[in-house]
Amino acid sequence: MVDESAPDIASGRLTAEQYLANFSDLHPPLDRHQALVEADRCYFCFDAPCIQACPTGIDIPLFLREILTENPKGAAETILSANILGGMCARVCPTETLCEEACVREKAEGKPVRIGELQRYATDALMAEGKQPFSRAAPTGKRIAVVGGGPAGLSCAHRLAMHGHDVVIFDAKPKAGGLNEYGIAAYKAPGGFAQSEVDYILSIGGISVEAGKALGRDFALDELRQDFDAIFLGMGLAGVNALGIDEEKVSGVGDAVAYIAELRQADDLSTLPVGRRVVVVGGGMTAIDIASQSKRLGAAEVTLVYRRGPERMGASEYERELAQTDGVLIRFNAKPSRLVVESGHVAGITFETTAEQDGRLTGTGETFTLGADMVFKAIGQTFVPEALNGSAQSIGLEAGRIKVDAERRTTMPGVWAGGDCVAGGEDLTVVAVEDGKLAAESINRALGV
Repeated sequence: MVDESAPDIASGRLTAEQYLANFSDLHPPLDRHQALVEADRCYFCFDAPCIQACPTGIDIPLFLREILTENPKGAAETILSANILGGMCARVCPTETLCEEACVREKAEGKPVRIGELQRYATDALMAEGKQPFSRAAPTGKRIAVVGGGPAGLSCAHRLAMHGHDVVIFDAKPKAGGLNEYGIAAYKAPGGFAQSEVDYILSIGGISVEAGKALGRDFALDELRQDFDAIFLGMGLAGVNALGIDEEKVSGVGDAVAYIAELRQADDLSTLPVGRRVVVVGGGMTAIDIASQSKRLGAAEVTLVYRRGPERMGASEYERELAQTDGVLIRFNAKPSRLVVESGHVAGITFETTAEQDGRLTGTGETFTLGADMVFKAIGQTFVPEALNGSAQSIGLEAGRIKVDAERRTTMPGVWAGGDCVAGGEDLTVVAVEDGKLAAESINRALGV
């Protein structure tokens, strides 16, 4: 996709100093004084709406009180007891639409307590010591297979280890971490934080990781059912939605998730080729992330095009504003209709403007064309059910993903699932963490030890 022989695609567009500045920490951490001042803004509500808004139910007023009493490590234990990936969630969670939106300060004066940054302040303090605040119970002799080493799988594995069970995580990628390692914008978690958090979680003991092993390719579900006492499926979404237009596989058109993964694993950002004119198709967080990062890699023009209006975008208003601050142009109400190809490489993309009629999206017939050296698809990922094939008994699906109940049990006995691969999921790290936690507790009860 990143063919550097193509017109206007090049690496090394910026100086080393510019790369460093563009991909440094999005939000520098709070210092002690800033954290104390910010925590003191909390009203410590009796029935705190911020707790209700947090998918993992973190006791936010409690951890803010602990910060105020100069006990950030105690605050971190409060956070991690509810959300073992609290460090990454402090960096990537859309707090502006969850706990901070529910904050009484936000309702009263439009300026919520900076809960996410305070959560980072606390978890960073504890993780810097490298000490695991949780310990394993006595070994139970039970073995659980966790398929997928992303947020859901890691959360499930850690909670199961706390109960004394042995866990084996199977992950298709070379490293565990899932989208935290491969899929988020590099400037949101620089410095190898994703792997540091993985190592921290695994330090509880009783968890082993077998990387580079994928369900359906290297082993089958029935094999796991024979070898383990329970199974948790948290393999995320491996498929990518297509644009649905001709010549989609032409040079210069690619998957945003794959490019972000390449960027996340790059030791030297100056080696990453980027177009002079980049067009991103989509309206979610992945679309925002690839658009902002393309600009930060040195693209002269980056345009993000979404088929509906701003109120329907999956990305929050805060994330849209961040991209626009980076210089990304966002255009609404347009869908791709054809690619402009020259000498086997994309040269532009034509869009048809859209309108909503009775809730349905329709084309107006009016078109416009944007010149482009690179076009990124960021219109959503899909679950690939083929990985479940080969089992004597099928797992029920709903809306193209795995069907689960309130305890994250699938229709197959002994198999649980959570995260992005399950029906009804919200495709958020913090929701995946809660899924893993709920499934682990359900598995522990089912094992009856």
